[in-house]
Amino acid sequence: MTRPAPSVRGRLPILRGRGKRRRERHPLSLYLEIGTLVVVGSRERLIKAMGDLMWERGFAATTPREVRERAGVGQGSMYYHFPTKRDLGVAAIERNCADVTMAADAVLNGSGSPLERLRAYLLRPRDALKGCKVGRMTQDPVVAHDPDLLAPVAQSVSTVHEDLARTIREAIDVGDLPASLDADRLARLCFATIQGGYVLALAAQDPAPFDQACSGLLDLLDSAAERRPGAGEESAASPIIHRPGPAGPGVVAAGPAA
Repeated sequence: MTRPAPSVRGRLPILRGRGKRRRERHPLSLYLEIGTLVVVGSRERLIKAMGDLMWERGFAATTPREVRERAGVGQGSMYYHFPTKRDLGVAAIERNCADVTMAADAVLNGSGSPLERLRAYLLRPRDALKGCKVGRMTQDPVVAHDPDLLAPVAQSVSTVHEDLARTIREAIDVGDLPASLDADRLARLCFATIQGGYVLALAAQDPAPFDQACSGLLDLLDSAAERRPGAGEESAASPIIHRPGPAGPGVVAAGPAA
């Protein structure tokens, strides 16, 4: 007599093999696992699509339909995860800001001397004509006037500033930069130079102004490092800061901006 297939609420069948008892996975459990993967995947695709579109054109100019088309997700799935465009916007901005913060953290809190880390941050490859994932949000009127949308932007800027200031203070403490420098003000200058460089490059539709802005800041750091006590004893053949070459930071896109 053939045993009926177990119901959803029934016990799972027990199979015997080589003297050991093992449970067979119920088809419903496999369906639920696959369904979970689909749900998670669609949510992540929506966040990424929204984040990329906001980076390209801003929050106000991005429509839910464009997000769904880029993510390859249906309308029902979209509104299941994010009932409103604003809900999706908050998640996307948080993700973009996290990308920028982690990218800066990996360089500024990585290996090397403080000045080497600062140099690596300033020369990190960026797409100058695409702008900054975080900086562009400050220019969006909807984001600027919505506390929930603006909060992750403000937090990301603050975190990067703290990492920059800490790195500069370390350079001062080890004697690579003069003690007369204000670490917080110099950190603001570093961040403002990069953000301003994006504006100049976008206005000219040319990455050269971005590269020139970073080079100018490196010139100032060179000058400050040369004025610190004991700098004359070092070999001129081993400069502390190296300026970007022709293939500067505005030419190659290799990760989040800022």
